[in-house]
Amino acid sequence: MKKIAILASGSGSNAENIIRFFQNHPAILVDSVWTNKANAFVLERAERLNIEAHVFTKNELALTNHLLNEFKSRKIDLIVLAGFLLLLPQKFVREFQVVNIHPALLPSYGGKGMYGEHVHSAVIANKEKQSGITIHLVDEVYDHGKILFQASCTIDPMDTPQDLAGKIHELEMEHFPRVIERLLLGSA
Repeated sequence: MKKIAILASGSGSNAENIIRFFQNHPAILVDSVWTNKANAFVLERAERLNIEAHVFTKNELALTNHLLNEFKSRKIDLIVLAGFLLLLPQKFVREFQVVNIHPALLPSYGGKGMYGEHVHSAVIANKEKQSGITIHLVDEVYDHGKILFQASCTIDPMDTPQDLAGKIHELEMEHFPRVIERLLLGSA
């Protein structure tokens, strides 16, 4: 059985989608959810879905080996970043395979500070005709690792950042779990 640990910082809609996708999966299990925000709604989603959830501090992530050792002891095969906003320390990407989803077509609109509404506002302000999602492996640089999958959507001239966010969210829900499955089963 392949095991996933999900890291999230916010509401957890992608985390919930992933958990639901892998419920009763014959080869893949969501082991746990981890967040750096004690009030993140992802904690409620995990509890509702009977998934173990943990809160950690930025210092625990960066300055100790607590999380790293926890993931090792749980025999985690893949760390999934689902709306996780901190840069993972190098020790994680050296020890584990890590995958992330970004709400734009990388390499455009990536990097530190480019997440959520910041991305959508920049895309709209630049009058782009398309945007989309990028699912990629994580390395030591924000939004830089090997691209595994991209899907795009058309931007209408009257779209607001909120309209674009809705289109991007649909792409995330449709594609992220399937790409994770292919990655873990060796077909990505």
